[in-house]
Amino acid sequence: MSAARKDQCLIFTGSDREQYTRGELSIEDIDQSSPFNTFRQWFDAAKEDGLTADAACLSTAELPSGKISSRMVLLKELDTRGFVIYSNFKTSRKAADLRTNPNASLCFWYESMERSIRVEGTVERLTSEESQVYFDTRPMGSRIGAWASQQSSVIKNREVLEIQIAECEEKFGMRSCGDVKDQSQEILAQSWQKRIPVPDYWGGLRIVPERIEFWSGRNNRLHDRLVFDKNVDSDSGWRISRLSP
Repeated sequence: MSAARKDQCLIFTGSDREQYTRGELSIEDIDQSSPFNTFRQWFDAAKEDGLTADAACLSTAELPSGKISSRMVLLKELDTRGFVIYSNFKTSRKAADLRTNPNASLCFWYESMERSIRVEGTVERLTSEESQVYFDTRPMGSRIGAWASQQSSVIKNREVLEIQIAECEEKFGMRSCGDVKDQSQEILAQSWQKRIPVPDYWGGLRIVPERIEFWSGRNNRLHDRLVFDKNVDSDSGWRISRLSP
């Protein structure tokens, strides 16, 4: 790197050359009948390795500008229909993007395992009934937060949010319940749960995959990449290919 460029550069990692040596990936290492089975195997292995296995980067793009936005989310459900996260449908940036373009991607990064999983597909919204099932499992504060926060909207300061939270607590009777000293927290939680429906602008988003790639780091950046593409002509419904690194 030239001296002039060094003066302008804030970060330069070109000399960092860590090699990926944890493993390799061959077609025999994956369940060829379904990418969901292999995902579950990698997901469980990541949890056993102490990683936040459900954390992923969700990317969406607004049309017609094509501007991309990304954010970290938590995977909450997975079945053969797809990958489910939960969010605000009304005011969030992702909601605005998806109104113009239903395509999205998820990227899971398991650093200590030197593995990554990329999911690409279209997004569909879960029904209120489906979303309510998950909503009821959330901590009480998170349920109140879903009602109080107009996600991604500009607010003057933190106090505005605190006022909105207090108003929602009042709306759902949390303060009056909190004044009852002779009831256990479990009884109060059960009472509060019955009073809080899922907001009509909040719920589950399912990424229905059309492509799922499994990546395993190798020496000299010659990584292993196996990809499942949706293929109705295949017995399994998927076509498996190896990609050049």
